[in-house]
Amino acid sequence: MAQLEYSELQAAMLDEAKRRRKAAKIIAVLAHFLGRDPDSPVLDGLTVADIGCSAGFIADELASAGAHRAFGVDIDVPGLRRAAERFGKRVEFVCADGTALPFPDGSIDVLVFNHIYEHVVDPDAVVKEMHRVLAGDGVLYLGLGNRLGVMEPHYKLPFLSYLPPSLADRYVRASGRADHYYERFRTRGGLRRMLRDFHVWDYSFPVLASPERFAGTELFPGAVGRAAQGTLARTPRAALRALLPVVPTYLWVATKSPRRPLGPALPQPPEPVRAP
Repeated sequence: MAQLEYSELQAAMLDEAKRRRKAAKIIAVLAHFLGRDPDSPVLDGLTVADIGCSAGFIADELASAGAHRAFGVDIDVPGLRRAAERFGKRVEFVCADGTALPFPDGSIDVLVFNHIYEHVVDPDAVVKEMHRVLAGDGVLYLGLGNRLGVMEPHYKLPFLSYLPPSLADRYVRASGRADHYYERFRTRGGLRRMLRDFHVWDYSFPVLASPERFAGTELFPGAVGRAAQGTLARTPRAALRALLPVVPTYLWVATKSPRRPLGPALPQPPEPVRAP
């Protein structure tokens, strides 16, 4: 079922400070992959589109990062109205379904699809459509929730995403947090199959191990956090790979043609995500 007017249901979509922090992380990851100076206009000269933009905060940050042209796409009419009122001079907002994007083939240099797939009716069709509109040398940034992450991110209920739909509905109703559970997460293997037509690099551990580089310092606050970050940076990658099936969120960068990250070396470098 399509989740229309999502910004009216989830207050987090209107948390401007949080959304802008997410945008800073997205832009920092793109800067590393593209080999661009993170202190420069990272998206200079590029056409970018935020698919599932809602109230437009991330799209606005993409425009501010130097994009030649920036689009925000969603079916969330109240969110789009707010976005156009505030950012319409910098971003072109379009009400459109992700399965029928209003762009010519190969016309978008950078696509952002951040924590959206679990909300759409047919994520495979949306991914296929993004593949169509992405330029041959373009880049797709993906924030992807994992079905096997223990704590469900929207309702903060443990193991909610593990359950079949009927039991998940009962769980959220019993918690008093919703009438139905509409989100549909996939496992890491399912996500890679969804992106089978792309070449994919995993930035999940690079961001966690180098939060200062990726505008994610709030992930590790205080002395305890700094110690955790240091441990993560030094942990052998083989040990980290064993945790991949239950990592709550994957941060991936995908391309249509084979490309490698061009940024400097990191304590935990990005790795390719192999096809299943």
